[in-house]
Amino acid sequence: GRLWARQNAEIKPEWAERIGAHLVKRSYSEPHWSQKRQAVMARERVTLYGVPLAADRLVNFGKVDPPLARELFIRHALVYGEWATRHRFFTQNRDLLKQAEELEHKARRRDLVVDEHTLFDFYDSRIPETVVSGAHFDQWWKQERRSHPDLLTFDPAMLVRDAAGEVSAADFPDRWVSQSHDFEVRYHFEPGAADDGVLIDIPLATLNRVDDDDFSWNVPGLREELVTELIRGLPKAIRVQCVPAPNTAREFLAAVPAGDEPLLTALERFLRGTRGVHIPPGTWDLAHLPPHLRPTFRVVDERGRERSRGKDLDELKAPLSGDFAKAMAEVATDTGLARTGETTWVFGDLPAVVEEKRAGHEVEAHPALVDEGATVGLQVFGSAAEATARHRYGVARLLLLALGTAPVKGIVDSLPMADKLGLAGSPYPNVDALLADCLRAVVLDAVGEQGPRTEQQYADLLAALRRDAPQRVRELVTGSVLRVLDSWRETDKALSGRVEMALLPALTDLQAQLGRLVHAGFIGEAGGAHLARYPAYLHAMRTRRAKLAESAANLHRDREAMERIGPLQDAYLHRVEALADGRPPGPGLRAVRWMLEEYRISLWAQQIGTAGPVSDVRIRKALDAA
Repeated sequence: GRLWARQNAEIKPEWAERIGAHLVKRSYSEPHWSQKRQAVMARERVTLYGVPLAADRLVNFGKVDPPLARELFIRHALVYGEWATRHRFFTQNRDLLKQAEELEHKARRRDLVVDEHTLFDFYDSRIPETVVSGAHFDQWWKQERRSHPDLLTFDPAMLVRDAAGEVSAADFPDRWVSQSHDFEVRYHFEPGAADDGVLIDIPLATLNRVDDDDFSWNVPGLREELVTELIRGLPKAIRVQCVPAPNTAREFLAAVPAGDEPLLTALERFLRGTRGVHIPPGTWDLAHLPPHLRPTFRVVDERGRERSRGKDLDELKAPLSGDFAKAMAEVATDTGLARTGETTWVFGDLPAVVEEKRAGHEVEAHPALVDEGATVGLQVFGSAAEATARHRYGVARLLLLALGTAPVKGIVDSLPMADKLGLAGSPYPNVDALLADCLRAVVLDAVGEQGPRTEQQYADLLAALRRDAPQRVRELVTGSVLRVLDSWRETDKALSGRVEMALLPALTDLQAQLGRLVHAGFIGEAGGAHLARYPAYLHAMRTRRAKLAESAANLHRDREAMERIGPLQDAYLHRVEALADGRPPGPGLRAVRWMLEEYRISLWAQQIGTAGPVSDVRIRKALDAA
């Protein structure tokens, strides 16, 4: 019952396929372009009377169906670029396509570049029917390019549709050029992606010299959409005064030159001037802007490698702040621009700026003397504005140390008793402290805004002060300080006592103003020229106080005036508070301070007259400039 069998000979399928070639049936499937073989391949299946002899055999499809193989070769190798070849036309065509596709990224449209069928027709009309693979093409093109080298090179005009003419190179520049910077700009159109929109390459070496305001206007082609979305993002109570938003955006862009100041500042001023709309600080909703309307910054090192990427320059700077501080410290040490505890000019001639390269950073260091209280030091700073502000006070401290108390000796003894009593009644702890501050005011006035930077300039200034300072201090005391203190005491008395609840906001504002004007150190802070205007400021305060008690109508007008100056005063105080520790206000901020006092005169005591033209627009411009 068991089966017995023996293998007499082995039979291989390929024998049957070869011997029975006239009987086998062949079928093909999955024709595809193979980059590795540079040919169109397919899967072959061979059967003999239904018995499979071969399955999924990979064969060259060009011998099976030349027309289809040719079509797949042109479409995949040439149109889709799925071919590793070094033919010049192939590289040039890919570059031309990228340039054409860049128009779509700029215009944020997908209908500007011709479709793949147009490219296929271009190659199909030029390549002979016998070319069905990479090898066939190379053989043909080797001969053809000698007589027609540009036969397969695209004409740039054929790659884009007529609508591409609407995309202006001026609206979408390839470089971001400003007064001091020139950055590469690229465009990416992928809604929802993190880097959708404008992509700007920032060299690491210049990262500390730029901020978000430098790019706030974006490229011209996106400005109208940007301003429109900013207006639409305003709270409803403000937004309704600016509708329709697109029309307002176009009106703004036509009236305001781009780049003269930060976009939000310019837009606030425009809306205030044309619509009477005041935009409070913190109102703009930048976080909810469409991502493509905020540039993406790509920080690259000197080798072009990406170090970081994001839409907020301050966030990109934060991790690198230690590098900049280290580089600045190295410059100070290596150049001998780091000293402390000095009481005489031992610094030689100080340059305004020192340019060094440290840790891959191009560092601009600005040397300046710094006031250390009882001594003077020398440091370097990253900005010219900070260095200038600190240097002024550093030089003044060095001069005061050299002058000592000699310029103020004997001044009090020569005054009448009434004047002596007048000096005693001041916010200073004693008369000596007041006289010392008067000398400081004289010295600061002599130093000016820049201050000497050479040893000879300093020596000349010191010699002039040794000669003139005693007389200038005496004139300051008798000509301004005594009058200011008398007016201060009168004003302080007018603001004292019990007040009605309705007057409390105005009285609080007046008392805050008085505290900013007169305090220990106010003489040196004001200087001779501004101290001469103090009686006018204080007189205006008393005038305002008297009007408050006259009628309810005056109280209403007072509130309206406070609403006009309040945001300006707050903006100034915010700027001062935001200064780094130990950094004095620069000339711009100091000018704003006195403009605010003159503006108060124009609001509450016009009959006194201001020292010059002043308005909320002028103050805002000065704040922006500062």
